[in-house]
Amino acid sequence: MIPGGVRVLNAGLPLIVEGVPADDVVQLDWRPPAFGDAEVARLAVGLDDSATREANERAIAAVHAVRPRLVRVRPARDVVPGLGAGRILLHAAPPIAVADMCGPMIGALLGAILSEGWAAGPEEAEALLRSGGIVTEPGHHHGMVGPMAGVVAPSMPVLVVEDGGREAYATLNEGLGRVLRFGAYDEEVLTRLAWMRDVLGPVLDAAIVAGGPIDVTSLVAQALAMGDEGHNRNVAATSLLTRRLAPHLAALPRGIEVLEFLAGNDHFALNLSMAAAKLAMDAAAGTPGSTLVTAMARNGVEFGLRVAGTGDRWFTAPVGPAEGLFFPGFGVEDANPDLGDSAITETLGIGGFAMAAAPAITRFVGGTPDDALATTRRMRRITMAAHPAYSLPPLNFAGSPSGIDVLKVLQTGVLPVINTGIAHREAGVGQIGAGVVDAPSAVFLLAARGLAEARGAR
Repeated sequence: MIPGGVRVLNAGLPLIVEGVPADDVVQLDWRPPAFGDAEVARLAVGLDDSATREANERAIAAVHAVRPRLVRVRPARDVVPGLGAGRILLHAAPPIAVADMCGPMIGALLGAILSEGWAAGPEEAEALLRSGGIVTEPGHHHGMVGPMAGVVAPSMPVLVVEDGGREAYATLNEGLGRVLRFGAYDEEVLTRLAWMRDVLGPVLDAAIVAGGPIDVTSLVAQALAMGDEGHNRNVAATSLLTRRLAPHLAALPRGIEVLEFLAGNDHFALNLSMAAAKLAMDAAAGTPGSTLVTAMARNGVEFGLRVAGTGDRWFTAPVGPAEGLFFPGFGVEDANPDLGDSAITETLGIGGFAMAAAPAITRFVGGTPDDALATTRRMRRITMAAHPAYSLPPLNFAGSPSGIDVLKVLQTGVLPVINTGIAHREAGVGQIGAGVVDAPSAVFLLAARGLAEARGAR
């Protein structure tokens, strides 16, 4: 007998205990395995064995061993595989046909075509795009990531991170307002893109070469201790990066101009976090038998998932808009379904998974600081290990939950949470809010089937 009377542990719907005083009820967070799909639940049980556990140990160890360094900023055509010749544009994954693309994606592609000089105006650019005169492919297929539309053109400068001879790449962050990644392509956007190509990229590259490679893991770890989470809040990381580059930028022609740009762009370091996370997760890609998620990405129509044990294969399902806070004058009816490669940060274990480190982020995406702590604790249930480099002070310096396990998602019913910006559904309007979105359960059901098929084929 519990002092004070009998308490009720309820594993069913709350309405079952409506007649019991609320203080006397403990509601158990129990859900049917595999989201109620009996076939997938059976497959998941078959996959959950010593061979899978050993594969996952190898996969997450490979991820955590990566120590990305920022080494250059170069034109994409010079460093990104497959982008050196022809009219090729990259976009946020998963793969999608031009005819099926959302408004912001189309707008960003038109802007890239115009910035490359492949068309004289928007109408000519759209005709070229829709006629097949431009090849479009996911950036993930080229070791490349970019936020929101994620569009990359050959002349655009990209961050180059490397470790052990492997490289990954990300676009340079344009800042807020009317920007290409949200589908804007007016004269203001094109002028900024030209400045980034001709000034920002070369000057940053010269400063990095002068100062030597930058340890991105150390930079992100420091930023987490200073209130960032590595996705929607990047104030500390951008400040740390700027401080590292400042002495070398100050000595360069137009370096002060670049410093002023960095000082006005709190999100600049987001893309660096993304490139580092991409490099880390790709270290586990193709690990036979592993149920580790190696990529999550959204193209504004579908959500895509990649798993270590199934290599380059995408598992996709429709994606909806994020829930969060909208700027004045906008609402969910204006929102485009979620898009961008930036969920690679959550795939590694920062971003939404590290919200406990950034209670201030809740003022931007909605919720309370207690919600941020609860979110990080909840993500522990579906991940393989704490990240050894990314400790979270509000949780007694425990490592951030890292390495999403398909089987744990199916067992618990807990879905990965992603911090995200919210784009207007029409090209060019831009960001209209910020919030959080859960990965759709359907992609994990598909991934389990794919993993079972891969095991049967071996």
